Amino acid sequence: MSQLANFVWGIADQLRGVYKPNSYGDVILPMTILRRMECVMEPHRATITQLAKVGRPDTLELLVRDQTGLTFYNTSPYSLATILEEPENLAGNLNAYLDGFSGNVADLFAAYKFDREIETLDNSDRLYLVLDKFSRVDLGPDALTNAQMGTMFEDLIRRFAAASNETAGEHFTPRDAVRLLVDLLVEPDGDVLTGSVVRTVYDPTAGTGGMLSVLDERLTEMNDRAQVVMYGQELNAQSYAICKSELIGKGQDADNIALGDTLANPQHYDQRFDYVLSNPPYGGDWKASQAQVLAEVDKLGDNSRFPGGTPAISDGQMLFLQLVATKLRPASEGGGRAGIVLNGSPLFTGGAESGPSNIRRWLLESDLVDAIVALPTDMFYNTGIATYMWVLDSAKADERKGKVQLIDAREFFTKLRRNLGSKNKEIGDSDRARILRIYSNFDEQTEDDQRYSKVLEPADFGYHEITVEQPLQLRFEVTDDALAAVTATKQVDKLSEENRAALLAGLETLRGQTWMDRSSFVTALRKASKDAGFTLPTPLVKVLWSKIGVHDDDAVICRDKHGDPEPDTDLRDTEIVPFDRDITDYFDTEVKPHVPLAWIDHAKTKVGYEIPFTRIFYKYVPPRPLEQIDAELDELATEIVQLLRKVEA
Repeated sequence: MSQLANFVWGIADQLRGVYKPNSYGDVILPMTILRRMECVMEPHRATITQLAKVGRPDTLELLVRDQTGLTFYNTSPYSLATILEEPENLAGNLNAYLDGFSGNVADLFAAYKFDREIETLDNSDRLYLVLDKFSRVDLGPDALTNAQMGTMFEDLIRRFAAASNETAGEHFTPRDAVRLLVDLLVEPDGDVLTGSVVRTVYDPTAGTGGMLSVLDERLTEMNDRAQVVMYGQELNAQSYAICKSELIGKGQDADNIALGDTLANPQHYDQRFDYVLSNPPYGGDWKASQAQVLAEVDKLGDNSRFPGGTPAISDGQMLFLQLVATKLRPASEGGGRAGIVLNGSPLFTGGAESGPSNIRRWLLESDLVDAIVALPTDMFYNTGIATYMWVLDSAKADERKGKVQLIDAREFFTKLRRNLGSKNKEIGDSDRARILRIYSNFDEQTEDDQRYSKVLEPADFGYHEITVEQPLQLRFEVTDDALAAVTATKQVDKLSEENRAALLAGLETLRGQTWMDRSSFVTALRKASKDAGFTLPTPLVKVLWSKIGVHDDDAVICRDKHGDPEPDTDLRDTEIVPFDRDITDYFDTEVKPHVPLAWIDHAKTKVGYEIPFTRIFYKYVPPRPLEQIDAELDELATEIVQLLRKVEA
């Protein structure tokens, strides 16, 4: 298999000088799938030609599928071999050949922008060489089974990704990560996935199709009679083409793979699935989809794809987190399971009742979160940051209902001998087996695994954010600093020159005095200004006392017209109270002893949710003994002295 892949990739030798190595895939991948489809069609060309003569265009696809079992066809008279018979018209005949494909695969070559590559190859006198090489490769079903073809095409994709390290991870998820995610999804299905079952699979960020393919292989491995129907959508045209190519190459129906923005223009909007999986861009904004997303939320609310609300415009991950949840079959139809790979921000970003917090609240209170697995760093091609797998379930098993399992798998990895971009770790077979064992054992872990798993309830992640107020207590003295603050205000600046002079003259008469009660100061302030020739309007009085007054614990508490204490906004603070603590008890125990005059403004109390993964798995490491540190410092000092002696010598 690898020899054949080497041979096909070796055709890229014909591209040297015309293409850079990271662009070889622009030719090799579409030519590989073209040759595979040609070889698959070869035994049926006569039948397809006859059907094309008698069948209508709108029924031809059904006729071909019925009589040949193929999901695509080509009605042109060309093949790679016959195109080579007219060297003077290679480009024109090749384009005509591509135009003869059925509509469900014709867009594949458009997505590859293959017409541009044909022109480049033709202008550089490379087209004949490439076509000749591919026409000699047997990629037919007798030479390569669908599974073998899929393996070879994946190998080519990986080589293409490796040659484009700077962007590889954007559309290609490492297979070790995909296998773990897939195994977590299907783990509960071992006993029920029997007989002639049908399973639907959906990836809203399909990329090159790796997740769909691995899940298909895993389900087929579990039950060779299972029929797996795959759906997906991908924004990047080339990745879409690769995804569709791989499915076609493996003999699968690629009609359900769509091109476009899943957030703004979903192509599978009304459908629900048995499995949903996704690896959306980390930290990518959703400005391009903003209008459509907000319109959907405004129109449909809880029935939209984003019932928890919308996150900050700078990070669209949590839109996809909700999307995969809402695309699952409901529990009434047997339920579904979803897996999505995200960075750390969806766990904790955003305060109480912010967009991200409300989304977490919806997921947790709806009991959709089954497990979250912390992965090792440096797992992906284009980033070394911490990543997490979220496993969602719309119909949890009884023992997992109302529970969330957190698994710390950051230590379960195998070091790569050579870095692949940012990737220098992989989850090996034994690592994956241990993670799956921890997941399966749930709340009955072995002694060795206990510290890697925590089973909590959704309420354990919830909290109340209370607002603690303290009374306004002000001392009033007219000083140079106070006068400067007063004259800098807009309200004083807008006064006429005469009134401003009168105001300042009145304030000057108050120098040298101190007031510990606001009402007394306001009375004196009004009188001084009136005596100076300017009657103060009430709004300006508030501006003046707020600029002149400074906090003093010994001052009289300022009260409103109802006699209630006014809060000092400068002393306002918030406290986080976990759901399992009574708010009043927490306040009396943790706050009141330190600020006896404080109170809670219950109107400002908010509900928030966060998943402090790192804090939950925090392990205290005691500092080293001072004696050990001193010994090391002495050793270093000795080494420095010896080095200095060598320099002096």
